[in-house]
Amino acid sequence: MKRGNRVAIPEPILRLQKQLEEFRASHRVRTKLPDTLWQAATELARQYGVYAVAHPLRLDHSGLSRRVHPGPQAPISKRQPKANTFVELVRASGPGLAGSGDACVIEFESARGGKMRVQWPGRVAPDWPSLLRAWRDAGE
Repeated sequence: MKRGNRVAIPEPILRLQKQLEEFRASHRVRTKLPDTLWQAATELARQYGVYAVAHPLRLDHSGLSRRVHPGPQAPISKRQPKANTFVELVRASGPGLAGSGDACVIEFESARGGKMRVQWPGRVAPDWPSLLRAWRDAGE
């Protein structure tokens, strides 16, 4: 397959390309580039575009893009990991439930000690999202 016309590389990119070649020739493979070279590449990428700079200089496109377009840092979570959750399913029995077979009881306990017990007869379950949201919003 024949390649299309090649676009001429701008002179500032060629100068930085020469500097990078000299650096790479005098250092071991996978040596981190100095900040001065990254800064020069970042400035050129702002002017010519990330791909137009990263490709001829053989720089990591996403690394250069992050330097050109720094986004907000991801917040470091300070929350403790959630404790393990225990779920026990047992057949309901007791007053009003014995022999019905269609009744259900579910008990919840929050990490702060709040408890909620939901008991209902019949086959139609309650609106769980609304119940749990109301419980959570109540501070439990």
